[in-house]
Amino acid sequence: MRILHTMLRVGNLERSVQFYTEVLGMRELRRKEYPDGKFTLAFLGYGEESTNTVLELTYNWGEESYDLGHGFGHIAIEVDDVYRACEAMKKQGGKIIREAGPMNAGATIIAFLEDPDGYQIELIGCKS
Repeated sequence: MRILHTMLRVGNLERSVQFYTEVLGMRELRRKEYPDGKFTLAFLGYGEESTNTVLELTYNWGEESYDLGHGFGHIAIEVDDVYRACEAMKKQGGKIIREAGPMNAGATIIAFLEDPDGYQIELIGCKS
């Protein structure tokens, strides 16, 4: 068994695809519209779905925003250098909500940014 994907509902599919591809460097792997259900799915990731867990963005036609609730935490992405990643993501329009630095009560370097719909993404430095 393996985790196939994580799904996020988004209010503007093009804006979200742009964020995940340009700011986070993912590739759009596939997209399919479901006119009868009035929704579109876009799958993004760093590698092929056959061997990698990917992100599914679901756009329900006509929905512009969602209440994120209190149960969801964040998506975590490993990066080589959190400080450099933050700077590069800022240049691409990424909204950093916690600057790079050691985690609370630990030494691991982390940062947080927010996607266009308010979902939080944690950047975690590679373990040497």
